[in-house]
Amino acid sequence: MFTDRGRGTSACDPDATVMNITVILCTFNRSQSLTRALQSVTECVLPETVSWEVLVVDNNSTDETPSIVRHFCEAYPGRIRYFFEPKAGKSNALNSGIQQTNAELIAFMDDDVVVDREWLQNLTVALNNGNWAGAGGRILPSWTSPPPAWLPSEDRYSLAPLAMFDLGTTPRPLEESPFGTNMAFRKSVFEEFGGFRTDLGPRPNSEIRNEDTEFGQRLLNAGERLVYQPSAIVYHEIPEQRLRKRYFLKWWFDKARADVRQFGTSRSTRWRLAGIPLYLFRRLAIWASRWLVTPNPSRRFSHKLKVWGIVGEMQELVASRAQQKGIIES
Repeated sequence: MFTDRGRGTSACDPDATVMNITVILCTFNRSQSLTRALQSVTECVLPETVSWEVLVVDNNSTDETPSIVRHFCEAYPGRIRYFFEPKAGKSNALNSGIQQTNAELIAFMDDDVVVDREWLQNLTVALNNGNWAGAGGRILPSWTSPPPAWLPSEDRYSLAPLAMFDLGTTPRPLEESPFGTNMAFRKSVFEEFGGFRTDLGPRPNSEIRNEDTEFGQRLLNAGERLVYQPSAIVYHEIPEQRLRKRYFLKWWFDKARADVRQFGTSRSTRWRLAGIPLYLFRRLAIWASRWLVTPNPSRRFSHKLKVWGIVGEMQELVASRAQQKGIIES
């Protein structure tokens, strides 16, 4: 029940009918944006022959999330389902959601986006013929305030902290992983390749990410095929607090730490200082000098982001070395 804080499904569970598509929406204390997200996805248009649902996984929220989901369950019976996952961490919530569905296809969206009416149909239509293991769509910004002059808008990867994903308007095979707020996979790939890594993904006191891109890259590395569907569009709200340099710097710092956990160092070398490859010190010096001398605001800040990323990589390498040393000594 909604009032029960133990793990379990809600009173608005549908029957045991096999679904064609389940949309998994994980949420934590974002009741205001959750309302907009749910309203948009309930307005999606699909053929009447397609059975689909939205599974809201509440990752231990303490705000009005349960009552909001209850409202949508009552307003859209059989369309919205609730599951409470008390173990903190987005990957835990994602994996619980996957376990709670019998759908053939699983789509993912976040609690701070608004989806287009044709989003779900366009995202999943290519997955019906078995040629593709997964799909990703476009993530476009919904600005709440004008972008600042320092924002490195010409560098697509520098905009990753805003969860932008836009590879143009032409469908094509993906050579990189889509982002978690606009992707879908056949459920069979989770059965074959496992779920999302729980050492990655946001959780209390840690903003380490990469749980979504690591999974997509895992499939690509195994030879699975993913497709880019530009007509599957979600709009990601960009609140003013994210348009601050402090937010970008911390995001790239944490992203670099996650990359070390996922990939290790970017190249092998035996020349190290305190566990840090010497080439990282050279890279740090190069990008720091560019940051200090570049006059253009956006390019200057883009260089600074590189510096913060390298420092994050260094810190994770030192932490990993200390952990390994502790295991060996124990």
